[in-house]
Amino acid sequence: MFYWVLKTVVLGPILRLLFRPWVEGEENIPEEGAAIFASNHLSFSDSIFLPLVVPRRMTFLAKADYFTGVGLKGRLTAAFFKGVGQLPIDRSGGRASEAALTSGLRVLHRGELLGLYPEGTRSPDGRLYKGRTGVARMALEAGVPVIPVAMIDTDKAQPTGTKVPKLVRIGVRIGEPLDFSRYEGMEGDRFVLRSVTDEIMYALMELSGQEYVDMYATAMKDRIAREKKNKAKEAAEAATPGRAASELEAALDAEGLEGDAGPERRAS
Repeated sequence: MFYWVLKTVVLGPILRLLFRPWVEGEENIPEEGAAIFASNHLSFSDSIFLPLVVPRRMTFLAKADYFTGVGLKGRLTAAFFKGVGQLPIDRSGGRASEAALTSGLRVLHRGELLGLYPEGTRSPDGRLYKGRTGVARMALEAGVPVIPVAMIDTDKAQPTGTKVPKLVRIGVRIGEPLDFSRYEGMEGDRFVLRSVTDEIMYALMELSGQEYVDMYATAMKDRIAREKKNKAKEAAEAATPGRAASELEAALDAEGLEGDAGPERRAS
């Protein structure tokens, strides 16, 4: 009930007025039956704008952090996500991944729409990253089509770390359903899962126009974090008193230009 109140009465009309979302491919949205909406992930607001333009109810698997916050803000965030029917998932891997899979399959077995981000996390730089195979496994186990979706300019409206969004027009491009019934019963084959996932990511690349990077977004985020840490360390070391003088002395010594021998060399 809260889902529809937010979508049609409280939040939906305001978002439509301010961001004027446009949609391409509405004819690809199934009127009934289960399906997975596999989307690129540019911004936190993707999980708001995609359900906004899809007539049917959609459930996303949201990271557990949104449900475990403390203080007033944490409680309000948890209440919001629970109210709109989002399901918490632990992304630490292992048994947590199996729990996420089970939660998603429950939604699909009820004949509903499930929203997933194959990249697993938001893109750190606007490019499209390698997909995780969980989306393929769910599609094969549930026997449902995968509908690729490209979110357009949500990163411009709400860049990572921005609390107040900018008034930028949002786009949603919905592709034709992908049928993987030819792989029925092969959800345990990791090569099949990778092939299915890559096909989904190719469709997302075509729809979004993003540059594709053949590595996981989490690995890129780790690399960026390491580079920032190293730069900060170098800046701190460069600012240390006496560092420049000691480095100059070392350089002069290496060139044989330090000490009493210097004048003698020049005189000779």
